[in-house]
Amino acid sequence: LKQVFNKDKTFRPKRKFEPGTQKFELHKRAQASLYSGVDLKAAVQLPRGEDENDWVAVHVVDFFNRINLIYGTICEFCTEKTCPVMSGGPKYEYRWQDDVKYKKPTALPAPQYMNLLMDWIEVQINNEHIFPTRVGKCKEE
Repeated sequence: LKQVFNKDKTFRPKRKFEPGTQKFELHKRAQASLYSGVDLKAAVQLPRGEDENDWVAVHVVDFFNRINLIYGTICEFCTEKTCPVMSGGPKYEYRWQDDVKYKKPTALPAPQYMNLLMDWIEVQINNEHIFPTRVGKCKEE
């Protein structure tokens, strides 16, 4: 765990935005929404009498659906020509490995990487052993 939580690698100081810029205005809006009266702790709290695994599964699937919608709105702007590498900025490159077709981490264009990722997540979500469809009942292996 020391490697995962190495503060030299994972800690980044807060980024400041220049007043008057569009990013500064978006930052102000985002901050305002955090303090809009929505109690995030209450929003994610497990309802009384509900199974924790079911609660988490519902939110994982919901999160996937939302990410899928967001990705759908931007995917036309990211082509193999405009996005030849799946990256997290200039210092980070993501490589795909699935131990089936891609046995070793492989550099792919961003659209191809994202399609493989979204397909892989969908397979996981549709796996009855991971996300059983019968609420409250874990499927026996």
